[in-house]
Amino acid sequence: MGNNKKLSAYYAPTGGLPPQTQILTDRAMFTEAYAVIPKGTFSDIVTSFLPFWDKTRLWVIARPLSGFAETFSQYIMEVQPGGGSDRGETDDSAQGVVFVVKGEVTITLGSEKHTLSEGGYAYLPPKSGWSLRNTGATTASFHWIRKAYESVEGIDQPTPLFLNEKDVPPTYMPNTNNAWATTRFVDPNDLRHDMHVTIVTFEPGGVIPFAETHVMEHGLYVLEGKAVYRLNQDWVEVEAGDFMWLRAFCPQACYAGGPGKFRYLLYKDVNRQMKLSAKL
Repeated sequence: MGNNKKLSAYYAPTGGLPPQTQILTDRAMFTEAYAVIPKGTFSDIVTSFLPFWDKTRLWVIARPLSGFAETFSQYIMEVQPGGGSDRGETDDSAQGVVFVVKGEVTITLGSEKHTLSEGGYAYLPPKSGWSLRNTGATTASFHWIRKAYESVEGIDQPTPLFLNEKDVPPTYMPNTNNAWATTRFVDPNDLRHDMHVTIVTFEPGGVIPFAETHVMEHGLYVLEGKAVYRLNQDWVEVEAGDFMWLRAFCPQACYAGGPGKFRYLLYKDVNRQMKLSAKL
């Protein structure tokens, strides 16, 4: 059972435009190994719209790019009261994760309705025919992460999940004095899933004490706090509202030196054979 404890705030962009007097120097960067999209770039002029979504705009913060990160797309959706979609996903191959950072949304799947407030998580399998509406009185914001599902003969497709972070106990990394934890919405040993979306939390002073170098692609959206993050050969300062996008094998590490918790929403692809495209 959940303990209904109040979790830390989740950062959500609000748009707008900077003044003409603002200098152009920023932390945005795109390299062959990683990208950093700082919160200051989430302006009105870079929003997008989608077919069959009303009273809705979004920021596209990741999309498959040949030679970079190729497995997923990630949107930050902003839905006004009464808005949403009766055709949430139009690609039959796509699975999705919704994570709510502001307001409240209701997802309808079959005959069941599930209301997600801040911290709410939904896993939506391919061809599930879900719809989503903001039935509240205020603007709702959520991350929508999409990946084409990779079926494996003999393994069933995952079933839908509707959870909230406050009801999921974090898993602490060993020998860290509880300074580094991961909130996992899916059992890592469940091979039905070919992607994981988790929340990583560092207490002040917590670190990733080595340069992680691995095959998983990553999207990291900072929900709270600040830190310096190692990306390839660079140390980059990041804060709540920033997004980091890493291709496979990009070295990464972290030092959470801020006065409070440093937390981010993490995507990675998992549990599948590597595709071999070489032609003999």
